Amino acid sequence: MPSWRDIKKFCQNDGWEMYKQTDHYFYRKLMPDGILKRTKISMGSGELSGHLWEEILKRQLQVTREYFNSKI
Repeated sequence: MPSWRDIKKFCQNDGWEMYKQTDHYFYRKLMPDGILKRTKISMGSGELSGHLWEEILKRQLQVTREYFNSKI
């Protein structure tokens, strides 16, 4: 399973914009079709659980596991 750091690295390498930093990092990416993707990343360094990782991948990042791995 990836760590929170891996997700942050993915966002940086995939052209996401960090628009806010509080106790979490907030990233967004405007897609060519006008859809705005958003994700919130913990400042922790631990690994994500399987269920949480699947939800972030599917609902927030909206990419395949293979694409994610190619960007980290």
